[in-house]
Amino acid sequence: MMGTLSCFCMFLPHDKSRNTPMLKIKTLNPIPNFNSSLSLKCYSSTTSQQNQFTISYLVANFGFSLETATEVSKRVHFKTSEKPDSVILIFRNFGFSDSQINHIVSKAPNILTCNPHKRILPKFEFLLSKGASISDVVEIVGRSPRILYSSLDNCTIPTFQLVRKFFASNEEVIQLILKCRCFFGHYNVMNNVKLLLDDGVTDSNMRYLLLNRTVIFSSYDMRSALDMVKKMGFNDPSKVNFSLALYAITATTKSLWNAKVIVFKRWGWSDEMVLEAFRKRPLFMLSSTEKIDKVMRFWVNELGWNSLTLVKRPYIVTFSLEKRIIPRASVVLYLISKGLIEKNVELCTPFVVNEKAFLQKYVQSFKGERHNLLKLYQEKMDGKTIKENGEASGSY
Repeated sequence: MMGTLSCFCMFLPHDKSRNTPMLKIKTLNPIPNFNSSLSLKCYSSTTSQQNQFTISYLVANFGFSLETATEVSKRVHFKTSEKPDSVILIFRNFGFSDSQINHIVSKAPNILTCNPHKRILPKFEFLLSKGASISDVVEIVGRSPRILYSSLDNCTIPTFQLVRKFFASNEEVIQLILKCRCFFGHYNVMNNVKLLLDDGVTDSNMRYLLLNRTVIFSSYDMRSALDMVKKMGFNDPSKVNFSLALYAITATTKSLWNAKVIVFKRWGWSDEMVLEAFRKRPLFMLSSTEKIDKVMRFWVNELGWNSLTLVKRPYIVTFSLEKRIIPRASVVLYLISKGLIEKNVELCTPFVVNEKAFLQKYVQSFKGERHNLLKLYQEKMDGKTIKENGEASGSY
C-alpha cells in the first residue's frame, strides 16, 4: 500500500521530552480547494454560516451525502479550510487512502480542527518508536480512530506500558493492537487490567485474555462480570479456569446462554449439570446452539449412548462432528460389534485423546482388524489419508 518511511517522511533529531523520533512531512499534492460552486441554497436557512461552510467542505472533500455531512457537522465546526486541509494532507502524506481518511473523519470529525503536529503526529511517532511499521500505523489508526481522541501521555503511553509487561517484546504488543480495535482510546483498558490484577489474575492468564478476548478490556462493567464468575463457583482468580470462565461469560449474551441451556435440557441435562460441566470446561459454552444440538442428537440417537456421560467431558461438544466424533465413533462401534472392547467401556476416552494415541490404542493394537479399521476410519475422515503405520496426513 505504501513504500518505505523515506517515501513519506524523514527523521529529524529526537524530541528529548518524549524520546521518540520527530517526523517531518513532505508536501505532496495540495488538498483541493473548497468547491465554491456548491450551492448553499440546498441547506436550511436556519443553518449557521459556519455550519454551511463545514457541511459544504465535508460534501466536497469526502463525498459525504448531505445527510451524513449535516450529522457530522454537529460534532465539528470550522470557518476556513486551513486546519482541515493540513490534517488531511498529513494523512495523505503518511499513506492513508481516501476511503480510510473518510472513515476516520466520520468517526473522529474533531480532528479536522486540531493541530496535527500536536495531536496526530506524536501518536504516529510513538507507535513507530515501539516497532510499528508505517503500514501498521495506517491500519491501527484506520481501524480505530479513537486513538486520535485519546491523550498520548495519559492514555496511549500508559496503556501500552501496562500491557507490555505481559509480553516478550514491543512487536507482540503491536500485533495485539492490530487485532483489537478497542485497544487505544478507551481508558477502560487500563482500569480493567488493573482491576483483574488486583483481583488476583496472574500475568500468564492476563496474557491469555489479551490474546484471545481483548475486547473485554474495554468493558464498562468488568466488576459485575468478575462477580458473576465467582458466583458460578470459580473462586480462585489465579486459576486458568477462572480466566476461561470470564472469557466465556463475556462472549455470551444472557439470552444466548439461556438458549444453550434449553438445548442441553432438551437432551436430559439439568441446570446443575450445565453448571457442573461449565466449571470443568468453561469454553464448551461457546459452542453454538446448533452445534450442541447436532452433537447431542448424534450421541443419543445415532450411537444410542447416554447424554449424561458428556457432563464429565463437556469439551467433546466442541469437537468437529465430521472430522473427529463420527470417524472415531465408527471405529468404537466396530470394535464393540466384534466384541473387542466392552460396551460399558468409558465411552468418552476415544474422543478426547489426541489422534496418535487414538490410532495406537483403537486401531493399531488390533492387528487382525487393523486394515478394516483403517479403511473404516479413512472413509469417515472425508479424504484424509491414514497410513498403515497409523500416521495421518491431511487437514484435521
